[in-house]
Amino acid sequence: MRTHTGEKPYKCELCSYASAHSHALKLHVRTHTGEKPYKCNMCSFACAQQTVLTRHLRTHTNEKPYKCTTCSFSCTTQSGLTHHFRTHTGKKPFKCSICFHSTTQSTALKTHMRTHTGENPYRCSQCSFAGTTKSALTVHSRTHSGEKPYKSVFC
Repeated sequence: MRTHTGEKPYKCELCSYASAHSHALKLHVRTHTGEKPYKCNMCSFACAQQTVLTRHLRTHTNEKPYKCTTCSFSCTTQSGLTHHFRTHTGKKPFKCSICFHSTTQSTALKTHMRTHTGENPYRCSQCSFAGTTKSALTVHSRTHSGEKPYKSVFC
């Protein structure tokens, strides 16, 4: 019933998070405590939620249970399939309020908005570099480590 009334009696004591369900609050608190009780038995991965571990295990088994009904695409998550399906429909429901940019994913819109705000939340611990995405920081970090994960066919 709380779902329909909007009532959220379960409140986090450490931030403004509130939920209609006690179980959701318990999971949320783990973001503060760092508790990761679900561990992968194939690698060192650990997480706070069973569903995240289930999804992670698919990286080892190559299981892709979500299949596109229009083409041969398959993936590990329902959200991945929803995103993929938009390539068939052409829908880009996430629209920038400042310019004409639109995208198929909310996370891509959030990243795009940083071009307007100038926000660069991913900071290098070794120099003054700051980027708009975690992947940009990962690529930048290789300038310090010297790591070259891709082999050239010409070298």
